[in-house]
Amino acid sequence: MTMQQSPDDAPAAEASARGGPAADAAPVNLGTLDLNLLKIIDAIMQERSLTRAGQRLGLSQPAASHALARLRCMIGDELFVRTPEGMKPTPRAQQMAQPIREALHVLRTTLEPEQFVPASSTRSFKILVNNYAARAVVPGLSRVVAEAAPGVSLDVRAIGSWNVLDQLDSGAADLALTKLVDGGGRFKCVRVADDDYVAVLDRNHPLADVAALTAESLAAVPHIAIGYNDDDTGFVDDALGELGLARRVAIRVPFLTVVLILVGANRLAVMPRRAAYGLTLVCPLVMKELPFPSPRTELSMIWHRGLDKEPAQQWLRSKVRASLQG
Repeated sequence: MTMQQSPDDAPAAEASARGGPAADAAPVNLGTLDLNLLKIIDAIMQERSLTRAGQRLGLSQPAASHALARLRCMIGDELFVRTPEGMKPTPRAQQMAQPIREALHVLRTTLEPEQFVPASSTRSFKILVNNYAARAVVPGLSRVVAEAAPGVSLDVRAIGSWNVLDQLDSGAADLALTKLVDGGGRFKCVRVADDDYVAVLDRNHPLADVAALTAESLAAVPHIAIGYNDDDTGFVDDALGELGLARRVAIRVPFLTVVLILVGANRLAVMPRRAAYGLTLVCPLVMKELPFPSPRTELSMIWHRGLDKEPAQQWLRSKVRASLQG
């Protein structure tokens, strides 16, 4: 029986037939080295898919396959083997991956222009954010950046399942706004904000005009819970439970849906203060203090240490801090 080859494996067979990875590779001639080949290794290590790696680099699938075949011949190793879980790196590829990533990072930062003029720049910054930062930081950041640098664009993406440090390490993101992460020596992680929680209700709700919420009134109103891991309001249940009370969570929804359910309804949501304040500025909602102390949620700004002195990156970090003032 003849096994059918996949597109990702075809270059390996061709290379082997030419005496590629299976044969001893000659020493690499740095004078003829195509740096784009190193980017292929870095992209496949992150994506574990030749097709997705090609898309990430703006290459067609045949072009990405050809680049990998050239690498295999040059290095004398298969580098990546196709498995049901994706392209698995060989020990040689794993050995090369981190030095290549660091070298590419140094090149990127070295070639960046030394001067950054915000008013005339057309640069794009990629920022990873958790759910809290998306609500409490991004709106203000968008305003301060637009005012100072109308030509600058922000590419803001939810962290989701991405590994934050990998994205920063590869240059796929300039900055991350999330909870404290231990990045070791290669990354800078600075706390930029902390926040407590408040209750949010419709402006015409009967409790909107009371001087202060009580634990009993908080428990009496059906709650809207925000369905994200970093929006854990379990402390509300603990505090009410100590008083022999319990709240009823009527619905659990993404944050974007909260406003549509809160307005005009007998509902209440507990959320971080900065996010709540932003909603009250544009929606018919009011913010009320909780009748018991709440824990504080913290936000950190994380970046690669190689970007410490880069003028454009320093400017971006200053605008994040400016958006959190007041």
